[in-house]
Amino acid sequence: MSRQRHRKPSHPGAVFKHDVLEPLGVSISRAAEALGISRKHLSAFVNGHVPCSRELAQRLSKATNTSVASWLNMQTALDVWEAEQTPDRELAEVRLLTSIKTNRRHGQTEGHCH
Repeated sequence: MSRQRHRKPSHPGAVFKHDVLEPLGVSISRAAEALGISRKHLSAFVNGHVPCSRELAQRLSKATNTSVASWLNMQTALDVWEAEQTPDRELAEVRLLTSIKTNRRHGQTEGHCH
C-alpha cells in the first residue's frame, strides 16, 4: 500500500527558479538562450504553467549537470499528487476488468463498448 502525500510536491519549474536561476543571478531570458528554448516557454515553466517534458528535462540536465531522471521524477510526483487529489467524474463509470463476464463460447464480453 502506497503512502499518500499530504503536501503538494514542488513544480520542477519552481525548483529550477529557486535552486538554480536565483542563486546564480541568471535571468529567464539568458537561461532560455542557454537552454535553446524560447523565453516565453521557460517563463511558463518556472511559473508552473507548463510541465517538464522529456526534452526540457534533457536540456535542464545538461545545463545544470544533474540527471534527466531528477527533473522527470519531480514532474511525475506532481502529476501523481494532482491525479490523486482531483476526482475525475468520468472515472465514475470505470469498472474493474475482473468484474467483466466473458462469454467463453464466442470470446465476447457481455455489455457494450464505447
